[in-house]
Amino acid sequence: MNTLITAFIAGLLFGIGLIVSGMTNPAKVIGFLDVTGAWDPSLALVMAGAILVAFPAFRLARGRQQTCLGEPMQLPASSKVDKPLLTGALLFGIGWGLAGYCPGPIVASLATGAEQPWIIFVAMLAGMGLYELYRRVAAR
Repeated sequence: MNTLITAFIAGLLFGIGLIVSGMTNPAKVIGFLDVTGAWDPSLALVMAGAILVAFPAFRLARGRQQTCLGEPMQLPASSKVDKPLLTGALLFGIGWGLAGYCPGPIVASLATGAEQPWIIFVAMLAGMGLYELYRRVAAR
């Protein structure tokens, strides 16, 4: 039960942070990505702040076997840059640039009740489903 409560609080804090930082505003995100036009560098500060907070936490977590709640530590096992990673990053970037949303902010934006976040969310789920289908077929 503690894990669910902790996950809920962490997700709530993350969602509030996304809203406060402007990452749920597609116009602000597209302004950040428009480096040759009316570039808005404010999201770079948000990302730098996130890295400053996350870096020491990941360094600390790497040396642990269990989380603070006693669960097994689950960190990525691979640090290899390969074709699937680059393909995923490219697709993510294209989607982020076209829609102005990435997965976290799109979920937080669902609470607004606006139509656009729901359309993008459904498209994101469809893309994940297609990838899973591809992965299973390719594994055979």
